[in-house]
Amino acid sequence: MPEHTYAGDVDYADPEARRSLVQGVDPSPGSAKPDPILNVDNIVRQFGGMTAVDVDHLEVQRGIITALIGPNGAGKTTFFNLITGFDKPTSAKGMLSRSDSTAHWSFDGRTLDNTAASSVSKAGMVRTFQLTKALNRMTVMDNMMLGARAQTGENLFLSWLKPTWAAQEREVEEKAKELLQRFRLLEKRNDYAGSLSGGQRKLLEMARALMTDPKMIMLDEPMAGVNPALTQSLLGHIQSLRDEGMTVLFVEHDMHMVRHISDWVVVMAEGRIIAEGDASTVMSDTAVIDAYLGAHHDTDLGDDTLLTDEALQEMADEVAHEEQDREAEHE
Repeated sequence: MPEHTYAGDVDYADPEARRSLVQGVDPSPGSAKPDPILNVDNIVRQFGGMTAVDVDHLEVQRGIITALIGPNGAGKTTFFNLITGFDKPTSAKGMLSRSDSTAHWSFDGRTLDNTAASSVSKAGMVRTFQLTKALNRMTVMDNMMLGARAQTGENLFLSWLKPTWAAQEREVEEKAKELLQRFRLLEKRNDYAGSLSGGQRKLLEMARALMTDPKMIMLDEPMAGVNPALTQSLLGHIQSLRDEGMTVLFVEHDMHMVRHISDWVVVMAEGRIIAEGDASTVMSDTAVIDAYLGAHHDTDLGDDTLLTDEALQEMADEVAHEEQDREAEHE
């Protein structure tokens, strides 16, 4: 991959250039972007009587890091599953009576409505999972090589003719080695994937996703379960992907990490998009704070003082006092 990638006049490695892309964007739910790579309309997913996702409209800007945040149960992973073909929306054609509410989403100009997960990946939109999907009883290298597309050796009728695919296999192996080197996993290439640490499996899944040469990578809680020694490495890899021109959409609960690397933030609560904007704007939004912390409106979610024991105790005491007041009112 090149060190910097330019699209038109945009150098995505330049912070000022990225800020200019979203500088004039209205910081409101469903706002239009200057060059969206992903457009989503009317996606609803219901489980029985509960609505897990209800997104009227969302656009993801090309070439930047967009964070999708929200409290537990907000519908973030379900939303990922829907647009990547791992689940079907309730609002799909024929499932709702109103034709104007039919789910529709497109990626890089290609319609993906109810498209299979394999076709979504071929379109250039790949994802990782909250719980890694490495094939534990295969080696790290075998996991990587499985990620490559259109391998002639996988064709049933040509698999026994090694001369027809040997050169391609060598190219795939060299590409896998380059990615493993980049993610500092090359020395583990002959180890079983199941022997890797949680953080190393996250790195392997990200590296394997890149074997498909995606246009956008979707990361579902990439830092979950990762020890601090690998956190900075993962952050650096995510930023370098963006700097090379790849669009990144990721789900994360760590507000400090979101503030550090995201160019744009989208907030979900109870299945809906309730806010959009840059990290500073979103994390000081009272609707966002209310979604995370109830009535604790005076707190900046990205403020490092939240990490202190004193601040956490102060918040716990305030919640306890509010509960006591409510109980007193009902007595």
